[in-house]
Amino acid sequence: MILIKNGSIVENNQLVKKDILIVDNKIEKIEDNISKDCQVLDAKGCLIMPGGVDVHVHFREPGYSHKETIKTGTLSAAKGGFTSVMPMPNLNPCPDSYQNLKVELDIIDKDAVVNCYPYGSVSCGEKGNERAKVEELQDLVYAISDDGVGVNNIDLLEDVMHLAKKYDLVIASHAEDKVNGYLPEGEYKAVRREIELAKKIGCRYHFCHMSTKESFEAIRKARSEGYTNITCEVAPHHLVLNKDMIKDANFKMNPPLRDESDRLATVEALIDGTALMVASDHAPHTKEEKSREYDKCPNGIIGLETMIPIIYTHFVKSGIIDLNRFLNLLVYNPIEVFKLPKRDLKEGFIADIAVIDIENPHTYKEDEILSMGKNSPFIGNTYYGFTKYTIVNGKIVYSLEE
Repeated sequence: MILIKNGSIVENNQLVKKDILIVDNKIEKIEDNISKDCQVLDAKGCLIMPGGVDVHVHFREPGYSHKETIKTGTLSAAKGGFTSVMPMPNLNPCPDSYQNLKVELDIIDKDAVVNCYPYGSVSCGEKGNERAKVEELQDLVYAISDDGVGVNNIDLLEDVMHLAKKYDLVIASHAEDKVNGYLPEGEYKAVRREIELAKKIGCRYHFCHMSTKESFEAIRKARSEGYTNITCEVAPHHLVLNKDMIKDANFKMNPPLRDESDRLATVEALIDGTALMVASDHAPHTKEEKSREYDKCPNGIIGLETMIPIIYTHFVKSGIIDLNRFLNLLVYNPIEVFKLPKRDLKEGFIADIAVIDIENPHTYKEDEILSMGKNSPFIGNTYYGFTKYTIVNGKIVYSLEE
């Protein structure tokens, strides 16, 4: 039994002081003042919210556990206030069949401290030559993706889109055409092409880490025409950084940081609802890899531990978005779009809860990072909204005090 006292929840878009009693793994009571002889968590100065949901993380295991493991990745998620995450399939073995997916699922069962819903891949080995065994994966995953590479084999993509529609799976696209690669047109030309396919076939189609104004224009237009099965996410780094801010390899990712005009278009998409969610694209690498010359080091930064603070500080505290939009972006929309198990901060629901400190600023330091990767451009920055406690299935999985 756990009692969270002195914190605030969001009610009618306002902060309202409430206590929350957790019994076993469920929220038993939410009332103004609860007294109980049990473990008490002091949430003074904190927002109590449903745990965050990040639909785009890289945990590197199996295959690359020198960069991250399911254990360290989910601990990093818990530190960031996330209770559900979706690990991408660029792994070894790649989860392109039941046999390969089971390797990852077994590690998740053993080591994960938050809910993990892994992706299956679109093609075998994410090589774009032969489609994955979607029929074997469909009742074990909520989505499929070849994240990290664009699917440029259009016949294969169409084939998989039909299967995704049949099995009601989301396809999550790393939109990048073969000709233009990392360039802005590499993204938006692939987006335009894939939108037309998704319109024709009618599958649920989600664009990862959108970063160009032309991409947002195309997605906004498709959604305004009634194609609400077409969705997209934005990443914190594309919201608050541009290419003129690049200092070192911790600012290198794919899609890369763009012009300021693209950053502003990303913010606009967040505000107007074109982007339904924020996702971190958490991508840990070793110090050795990230200390190579800029052109020779891998793409990717970690982001799970700073995503909620960045969005809270830059967008909620500044008044750009309201509390309801904050929760929709980080919790409710990801659950709805991917049809994940329902979570909410209401009596009777599973207790998956984050308690974030919205009154006291904190400067993010390298020595506090729980991910094996330390490749963050946000080290040394000060934000509001860092996590004090994270509870998953009624158990405390992260406490700032420990």
